[in-house]
This record gives sequence, structure tokens and C-alpha cells, in this order.
Amino acid sequence: MQSRNPDTQAHILAIGRRLTAKSGYAGVGLSELLKVAGVPKGSFYHYFSSKEAYGVALLREFANDYQDKLSKTLEHPGKDARSRLIAYFTQWRKQQTSDVLEERCLVVKLSAEVADLSPEMSRVLEQSVQSIVSHLAATLREGVADGSIGEHENSRELAATIYHLWLGASLVAGLSNSNAALTSALRTTKSLIPAN
Repeated sequence: MQSRNPDTQAHILAIGRRLTAKSGYAGVGLSELLKVAGVPKGSFYHYFSSKEAYGVALLREFANDYQDKLSKTLEHPGKDARSRLIAYFTQWRKQQTSDVLEERCLVVKLSAEVADLSPEMSRVLEQSVQSIVSHLAATLREGVADGSIGEHENSRELAATIYHLWLGASLVAGLSNSNAALTSALRTTKSLIPAN
């Protein structure tokens, strides 16, 4: 039995992420992915049992990378919790308007698309969203504890509201090719997370 090469699998996923960021999941055909990656069809099926299994792996890898980046921003030593939250959303605004499409959030790009295509891919996205909201809620609670954020009723609900605001603003920014919605979201976020 042929052994799996993690470098080849990572290469397929990296190329897939770049293509998906540009064209969406359904917009990337298997033949295009294999051609750009320089991988034969048999090798693809050695790593992924189907295109859906590949999509699940792609989203899991994105979610893991995103959680690592999220942790680095929200757990940055030397900054109070409010500053860390504002830095996170400031970075989001920058990435969602970046010319490098694969830096943009795949949750924004794929959430509506995969909901109709794959229950398993939807589940991965939903788990990623819930994890992000939990991390944001924990940082809000830390802000109350460290005195950088004023008291509020429900950290989880506030975190979800802010996250959903940013998902919507990101969709509008993509449609309009303007960062106006993201700038407005940042202004609203600052008002929703009042300094203590």
C-alpha cells in the first residue's frame, strides 16, 4: 500500500484554498485543482475519498489556522482585553480588503454556498463559528475582569452579535469592493465594547 505524503496533501489543500478563495467551492473543478497543483487524479483520491471529503479537510485546515491566528491576537501578552479585541477586528478589516484573496475568511466566502451542498462541510463551518464566538466571549469577560471593558449583560450574546455584524459587513464589502461596511463595523464594535 502506498504511504501518504503529508507534504502532498498540504500542497493540494494550499492550492485548493487559493482557488476556492477566488472562485468558491463549486467554482473549482477537480480537474482545475489537479492541474494547478500538478497532482494526478489517482493521487488526489489517495488523500481524499471524494471532493466533499476534500472540502471538509480544506475547511478543517482553515479553521485550525484561523484559531491559531485568533489565539495569537486575543491572547497577546501586554495588552488589555479591549485592545486585543479591537486589534482582532482591525486585522479582520485589513484582511477582508486584501488583494491576497486566500487571506480573506473562508467562512464568509463559503457559508451560504456549502449550506446547500454538504451537511458535513456546514458542520465544520458551524463548529468554527461557535469556537470563534466562544473565544471572543472569553476575551470580553477578561476585559470586565481587567477593567478595560465595561459591564455588560451577556458576553456570549454580545460576542455573537459582533461576530455576525462582521460576517455581514464582510459580505457587503465583497459585493461593493469597498471597505466602508467594515469601517462602519469597526466603529460599531468600538461602541458595543465600551471602555470602562
